[in-house]
Amino acid sequence: MIIAFQLAVFTLIVISFLLVIGVPVVLASPDGWSNSKNTVFSGASLWIGLVFLVGILNSLIS
Repeated sequence: MIIAFQLAVFTLIVISFLLVIGVPVVLASPDGWSNSKNTVFSGASLWIGLVFLVGILNSLIS
């Protein structure tokens, strides 16, 4: 169970880093938002899901 928690936290950190770098790049590029908004929304949805997963796993571990 601890390994699953650690993997979820690591994945959350990686997705957060990618979103912090990727979203401003998409918004700054010309015509980037209209081409990449589905990817940004998918990343944000994945991030929200991981936040809830980490919270649930944390409550099960402690």
